[in-house]
Amino acid sequence: MSALLHHLITRIKRMGPMTVADYMTECLLHPEHGYYTTRDPLGRQGDFTTAPEVSQMFGELIGLWMAQVWIDQGAPDGCILAELGPGRGTLMSDILRATARVPGFRDAMELHLVEASPSLRAQQAGLLVEAMPQFHDHPGSLPDGPLFLVANEFFDALPIRQFQRGPKGWHERHIGVEDNTLIWGLGPETNFEALAHRLEGTTEGQIVELNAPAAPIAADLGTRIAEQGGVALIIDYGDGESIGDTFQAVQSHRSVDPLATPGEADLTAHVAFGPIARAAQPAIASPLIPQGVFLERLGITGRAQQLANSLNGADLEALISDHRRLTHPEEMGTLFKCLALTPPDAAPPPCFDPVPTDAK
Repeated sequence: MSALLHHLITRIKRMGPMTVADYMTECLLHPEHGYYTTRDPLGRQGDFTTAPEVSQMFGELIGLWMAQVWIDQGAPDGCILAELGPGRGTLMSDILRATARVPGFRDAMELHLVEASPSLRAQQAGLLVEAMPQFHDHPGSLPDGPLFLVANEFFDALPIRQFQRGPKGWHERHIGVEDNTLIWGLGPETNFEALAHRLEGTTEGQIVELNAPAAPIAADLGTRIAEQGGVALIIDYGDGESIGDTFQAVQSHRSVDPLATPGEADLTAHVAFGPIARAAQPAIASPLIPQGVFLERLGITGRAQQLANSLNGADLEALISDHRRLTHPEEMGTLFKCLALTPPDAAPPPCFDPVPTDAK
């Protein structure tokens, strides 16, 4: 039995069943045995691969998109360039390289990274040393100033709570213990106020998920951007609203039982973008668009063709595969969605359709 599993079983026996949120927090961020505090989870030797690790094209195009938003907003000085959950720092490294020739952009930006993992923070510091990044434990400590922020696969790792629809209300899903094994269970049916609006449109037995930490983070970002300018680009897998059980674990690039190996697998859930967009008011949330559509509008096919001119053989095949993985509907192209938050008086961000007037 692993040290973390022993810790979880002992806690449950002493204090009762855990919520999914508490379980995720312990598994991912326990100071000694947590998944993110003990390892680098990325790449072929890790458990999963994110879009920036697939191809440099992803970060390059996002960097140029960010620079265009900055220009459209009058190229302000004293800006904060930030990333939530920067992984190894690959995405930000590509952003900085792509924007190096945009006049004034780099000089206007101060780099800030929000990262909870000590091992990943060390990698980010090494890769981005020339940009002199400043680190934060939480988005709320980002300094004032026009904020140009990207969050790629950040919200999916925030701890969720799960609720199963009963005849009149909701049963919260819990994690308990039986014969020193973690098991699923249900709490008593309650009229949970935060989900009262979900009674309509759901049926008995259906599961909905509540990402409680996402709302205050979105609210803070929305207020900052509405008052001080900038943009937040959120890219993650999910959809407008939560429906069904999307809680999942990935280990060695394969799906595994979320309760089987706590602390040794990545735990995530699909992101509900609708609550994030509503919490971010008074900032304006763009329409939600698939990642593949966003990247095609940014010109990823043209960039791929440009890179292909100097490649052949296995390298060329890899480039074609990477392009497909990022954009094709059967790969990341449709599952991942993009949402942009901008000030109420700003022009619609590039590649996103304008928000209808009556939706503002």
